[in-house]
Amino acid sequence: MTDSTRTQTTPGTAAARTAPAPRFAAIGLAAADMAASLAFYRRLGLDIPAEADTAPHVDAPLPGGLRLMWDTHETLRAMDPDWTPSSGGTPELAFECASPEAVDALYTELVGAGYRGAKRPWDAFWGQRYAVVLDPDGHGVDLFAPLPS
Repeated sequence: MTDSTRTQTTPGTAAARTAPAPRFAAIGLAAADMAASLAFYRRLGLDIPAEADTAPHVDAPLPGGLRLMWDTHETLRAMDPDWTPSSGGTPELAFECASPEAVDALYTELVGAGYRGAKRPWDAFWGQRYAVVLDPDGHGVDLFAPLPS
């Protein structure tokens, strides 16, 4: 869709109406240790104030208008007492680096700082230098850059 509205049929009626289309605006992550999670994402260049380390919910604006949000496990349980951390299938975030060499350097920096490398940098068949590091909560974070043509 190229505009912000779409034709929508309301269930139970034959009439179609125009309604604003929902806008993808944020990605939410669960954080067992807010300070540790935010420290990781600061290393990736996100501007997150230090006082956020003790907050139950953190919202960081990203370029292009998206937001990355974190909630502590306690906050999520307060909203839903039956909530439990995911045992798999969590979202992966991808950060574009300035060059293939920058992918290697950032991967080395993060693993050297104690974060777990899930996949060492490699030249992917789709034309990118790629690596995967896990954040403190086990979310995969992809690092990538286009390979020279």
